[in-house]
Amino acid sequence: MGNNKNMGMLTKNDKITTNNNMVLERQIETLGALGSPESPMIVPSSDDVTLDTMDGEEELVGSDQTSADYYFDSYAHFGKREMLKDTVRTKTYQNVIYQNSFLFKDKIVLDVGAGTGILSLFCAKGGAKHVYAVECSAMADTAKEIVKANGFSDVITVLKGKIEEIDFPTTHVDIIISEWMGYFLLFENMLNTVLYARDKWLVPGGVVLPDKTSLYLTAIEDAEYKQEKITFWNQVYGFDMSCIRKQAMLEPLVDTVDANQIVTHSTLLKTMDIEKMTAGDASFSAPFKLVASRNDFIHALVAYFDVTFSKCHKATGFSTGPRSRPTHWKQTVMYLEDVITICEGEALTGIMSVSQNKKNPRDLDVTVQYSFNGKRSSASRTQHYRMR
Repeated sequence: MGNNKNMGMLTKNDKITTNNNMVLERQIETLGALGSPESPMIVPSSDDVTLDTMDGEEELVGSDQTSADYYFDSYAHFGKREMLKDTVRTKTYQNVIYQNSFLFKDKIVLDVGAGTGILSLFCAKGGAKHVYAVECSAMADTAKEIVKANGFSDVITVLKGKIEEIDFPTTHVDIIISEWMGYFLLFENMLNTVLYARDKWLVPGGVVLPDKTSLYLTAIEDAEYKQEKITFWNQVYGFDMSCIRKQAMLEPLVDTVDANQIVTHSTLLKTMDIEKMTAGDASFSAPFKLVASRNDFIHALVAYFDVTFSKCHKATGFSTGPRSRPTHWKQTVMYLEDVITICEGEALTGIMSVSQNKKNPRDLDVTVQYSFNGKRSSASRTQHYRMR
C-alpha cells in the first residue's frame, strides 16, 4: 500500500514512530476511472505525458521557519514532481481545458495553489484571456521563470502569497481552477482557500473546476500487514511495547490497496458541490453500511474519493479508488481493533464523523462507530483516528 503531501503520515515502508516532527515526503497520485464500483466514470487518456521539472539546486528549509512555512516550502520541493508525474491527475486537467475551449476562451481564470503553474499554462494555451496564478510557497518564483520561458508572461500573472492576504489585481474572475484535494480528500487540503476565492471574486454564473467531489468507504482483509506492523508491538522480544501500537492504530495509513483485498461493496459517505457548499460542510457525520461480497475477514476500513468536472461538454473526472489507476493520493486505511469474520451478504454498519482538529486545522479528526452481528462473529466499538 503508499504516501502523502504532508508530514507525519504512516505508510507500510515507514518505521512506526512517535516523533511527530519526522518529515515524510507527501507523494501525490491521481487515478483513472472516475467513480466508485457502483458509479463508473470516464477514464482519462492513458497517454504518457512528459513534464520536466527544474533540476537546479534548491534552497534548504531553514530551522528558523515556522511549521506553516515549512509545510508550504517542503511541499513545493517534495510534492510538485510527484504531482506532475501523476499522469491521471495532470492529463485529466489538461483534457478538461483543451477539450472545453468554450469554457476558457477570453475568460479570466484564477489558479489557486498554482505550484509550478502547469494548470495556468494549460489555461493560457486553451484560450484564456488572462490567468492569475496564486502560489504561497517558494515555488511561485520558479513558476514565474517557467511562465516566462514558455512565452506566456503577457497572459499569466504569478502572485506569491496566501490568497487571503494578497493584493489581487482584479475585481472578478470567470473561472477558478485548483487541485485542492488532499489525502482522504480533506487532509491538508486547500478547500477553504478555494471557497474564499469563490465568494470574493467569482462572477455570478462563474465556474469552479473541479466542481464536485465524493468520498467513499469500503473494507479490506489485511491480516499480514496488521500482524507485521501493528500487532507486533504487543510483545517485542518479551517486552510490552503496546504504547507504540496505540499510536500506530491512531494514525491512518496512506497507501495503495490491492483490489483483491476488498471484501465489501463501497458506500458513499459525502458529496460536496464546490460551487454551492460552505466551509462548514467539510465537517460531517455520515452513516455507512458495508455489505460483504464474499466470506472473509475485515481488518480495516478504506476511504477514497472521486473528482468530477461536470461543467465540461462531456462530464469527466477521476477516482482514487483501489479499483482505479493508482494516483499519488492512494487510499486511506484505518485499521480496526476487532477482526470481523463476515459472510457474504452480511453488513458492517456504523457512523463516520470527520472534522478539523481544533488546535491545527490542517489535521483531521476522524471517529468511527461500528457495529456487526453476524453468524460467526460480532463486534461493537468506537475508534478515533488523527490524520497529521
